[in-house]
Amino acid sequence: MINLSFFPSRQLAWYMAKMFLLRTLAVIAALVVILQTLDLLSESGKIFAHAGNGDVELWRYVSLRLPQLVAFVLPFGALLGTLIALATLNQNSEVVSMKAAGLSAHQIIAPLILASILLAGVSFAFNERIVTRASETLADWQEAEYGKIPRDTGIRPNVWVRYNEDLVLAREVRAAGAQTALFNVTIYDRTGETLQAILNAPRAERKGRGWLLHDVTRFDVTTGQTSRASTMDWGEGLEPLQFTLAKVKADQQTFPTLRHSIAQLKASGRPTADLESGLWHKLSKPLSIILMPLLGAIAAFGLARSGQLLLRAVVGMALGFAFFVADNFSLAMGNFGAYPPLVAAWAPFLLFLLIGETVLIRTEE
Repeated sequence: MINLSFFPSRQLAWYMAKMFLLRTLAVIAALVVILQTLDLLSESGKIFAHAGNGDVELWRYVSLRLPQLVAFVLPFGALLGTLIALATLNQNSEVVSMKAAGLSAHQIIAPLILASILLAGVSFAFNERIVTRASETLADWQEAEYGKIPRDTGIRPNVWVRYNEDLVLAREVRAAGAQTALFNVTIYDRTGETLQAILNAPRAERKGRGWLLHDVTRFDVTTGQTSRASTMDWGEGLEPLQFTLAKVKADQQTFPTLRHSIAQLKASGRPTADLESGLWHKLSKPLSIILMPLLGAIAAFGLARSGQLLLRAVVGMALGFAFFVADNFSLAMGNFGAYPPLVAAWAPFLLFLLIGETVLIRTEE
């Protein structure tokens, strides 16, 4: 008799989900310990190279690096946890018993899928609340060569902004908001792709919704003549935030913050393809955990005594690692602008979802 419910019994579902979660967490803990040890060996020399650093700084590095490593190995842990759990069930003939009771392959792995959805939610929240902050702090500390992080002076050098068709270079930007001031400003006045004039001003300050340029020198490209003005109103609608945006990194900002930063960068005419790919990857990466039970399910089916259990586990592992390679390659192509951001973030997920379903259906047949 065929069981038509999507999940097996409550006891069996809890048994399988618990087995999957415990083995996944054990694998994650083992991988993190190994990677953290190797990483600490490579970085400890740099940490101790700065005068005054000791054990406290070493543990500080561990506390900042640990969240990154946990986020990195979580999908790997889910894949290996799936393979270990399902291979154990197969070895003990428990899968055979489930199929004899009328459970389909999808019903057998359903508890693992449900547990992986829970892991994906935890992973997303962990990345948003902890990993982004740790990554930003660690990056600042590494830029200071593990010394004291310098106080932010609010001065940003060599900021490029696009205003309509014009390109603007402010060699120094100070303060923020209505108090923003630009120094050594060069404006490339363009019509279409043709340069019409070059304006230089030693200082520009906020005035209304635009800017007031001081001691302006204008060079007309067409006539070759130079003119001067003591002041000039310019840049109506050009917001100070477009000049004061710091260097944005996808792994150091939460999803809402990164989305807002991308909108501001687009308004200033800066390229955002890599950040948009990183934005959508913040969703697709945690969801990739859901693929792991599907890709590793091949280890659950087939007779263990046929001697092919190890081969099936290797195939499941190969499918999982092929996804990680495809995901990293696609994200790199998105960062270079070769793939649209949505394709870069979601194409590997959808492709391997279809592959996993195909393998599972063929296995069931």
